[in-house]
Amino acid sequence: YLELKKPIERDTLSQLSQESSDSREPPLFAPGDIRRRLSESLHDPKPFTHDPKDPSAAALKEPWEEKQRRIRDSSPYGYLSSWKLLSVIVKCGDDLRQELLASQLLTALQTVWTSAGVPLWLQPYRILCLSEDSGLIEPILNTVSLHQIKKHCQLSLWDYFIREFGPPNSEGFLTAQDNFVRSCAAYCLVSYLIQVKDRHNGNILLSSDGHLIHIDFGFILSSSPRNLGFETSPFKLTPEFVEIMGGLSSDMFEYFKILMLKGLVTIKKYQDRILSLVEIMSLGCQLPCFKSGSTAVTALKSRLHMNLTDEQMQLLVDSLVESSIHSISTKLYDGFQYFTNGIL
Repeated sequence: YLELKKPIERDTLSQLSQESSDSREPPLFAPGDIRRRLSESLHDPKPFTHDPKDPSAAALKEPWEEKQRRIRDSSPYGYLSSWKLLSVIVKCGDDLRQELLASQLLTALQTVWTSAGVPLWLQPYRILCLSEDSGLIEPILNTVSLHQIKKHCQLSLWDYFIREFGPPNSEGFLTAQDNFVRSCAAYCLVSYLIQVKDRHNGNILLSSDGHLIHIDFGFILSSSPRNLGFETSPFKLTPEFVEIMGGLSSDMFEYFKILMLKGLVTIKKYQDRILSLVEIMSLGCQLPCFKSGSTAVTALKSRLHMNLTDEQMQLLVDSLVESSIHSISTKLYDGFQYFTNGIL
């Protein structure tokens, strides 16, 4: 976390010190006092079970407003009106330009759907590339990964929804279910169009209001983990996800497929906004996602299915959903991640 405060001019330091003395809030602290306060804040009890092997669980589960208030109370600079807490992930040894491309694509897709009145929901996050192998990533606040839910709560996704949002017919549950369906449909389309791989449960988050959010776009277009091409499913749609929607015969599941159809048809109308980003980045680029050159752009164009009618697009969506639900490769990859990395 980055703690920001307004810079203090040298010639006003004495005046500020005098004002602070009058308000009984001195701005200067001994280094030992600062270290003690920071140490105490780091060891405050967290509302989520701590696991030394997965320290992000406690950090991400705590609501951001509570975290901000807690750190401000313990900060020697918390009394300043310009005080602000920023959350960033510092990455070293990774080229974040591909993540930046994915973020730009998500932003473009969300803009297209919003302007067309399609209620699909995405959560792009900001990327700042500092060099070829370092940068900053904006974390998505008030979320917990599906892996953390299974590991710490030891609940199914359905039981976790009930615990967090209330009984299935309650207003809280129905609102969270609607958020889940709209976001799940959006990320299914994203995964299909730009071929997002490495979709284990550590890379899929659930927000405090029920939205499903994908992170880590290190493998897109023509790249896959270890170049194995292990995940052959169009997108990750597990029986657990369908259960949250109410089952295969439910109205919400039909709504999910309608959203996917509307989203795909809308993208066809605004294809230039998506294709131009990919084409520009592919020119002379050495990113892993463009290792096959122009083939990656050609394959993306083919997944837009410009020659299909709306009726044929409906059949296509049904086929993609059906094959994803019953995908053997998704189950195998989840099993592979469990045995190699302990991801549930």
